[in-house]
Amino acid sequence: MITLPHHLFDRMSRIRHVTLDMDGTIYRGGRLFDVTRPFLRQLRELEIGYSFLTNNTSLNKTDYVSKLQRLGITATEAEISTPADTAIAWLRDHIPQAGTLAVLGTRSLCRQFEDAGWKIRWEEPDAVVVGFDTTLTYERLCRAAYWIQQGRPFVATHPDLVCPTDEPTILVDCGAICACLIAATGRRPTVLGKPDPSMLLELCSRHQLRIDEMAMVGDRLYTDMAMARKAGALSVLVLSGEATLDDVANMEFPPDLVLNDVGELGQELAAVKR
Repeated sequence: MITLPHHLFDRMSRIRHVTLDMDGTIYRGGRLFDVTRPFLRQLRELEIGYSFLTNNTSLNKTDYVSKLQRLGITATEAEISTPADTAIAWLRDHIPQAGTLAVLGTRSLCRQFEDAGWKIRWEEPDAVVVGFDTTLTYERLCRAAYWIQQGRPFVATHPDLVCPTDEPTILVDCGAICACLIAATGRRPTVLGKPDPSMLLELCSRHQLRIDEMAMVGDRLYTDMAMARKAGALSVLVLSGEATLDDVANMEFPPDLVLNDVGELGQELAAVKR
């Protein structure tokens, strides 16, 4: 455990809900961190709620429930938030719900948009939506660029350039796909997901919490920690994923708390809540 300054001790004592990034925070790729299940159990013992918030839109909520279950974590769809939720809310405000979308995304993501009322169609779409497309083809990339250049609304579910993995490869994510489309068309997308604070603020409203009663825990500075700072939540960086201490040292506004993993956060919360 670390010795907390008085102001941080006071902030942590008010925490009633912890919002957790997933990949790089509670697991990496297909491997659950050893500290994750004890940490979640400790939160329940402390009567602190928790939910999961990811920028990865390659899976929908049903798929995430199944993935967590395979890893040994019981969760419901209501406990999971993804930028697809934010994208659906944005589209409802801007695109007729009986309209059509050209989606660079997995079948899982497309199904979520279809369930919300839109048709997926590449001829004369009403908007182009880009997610983390692990099924990307050159043909669809070119078609997306064409409709973007024709002036169709261009929406990115999140800005992540790569997705964390425990395999010897680089998983090119939504932000990198959008960089290609920006270079090809000269147009920039409306970017949703973290670090936009809307998902975090919606969780506060849903659970009837003040933002100072919420902690955002994640491994990325430009999404997880930036989101926490924009929303006003306690920002907790874990070093189990992307960010390093050297990255933190170069920040103008560092996270409130920097820990090795979520297990250390559980220890700190237990000490504060005694």
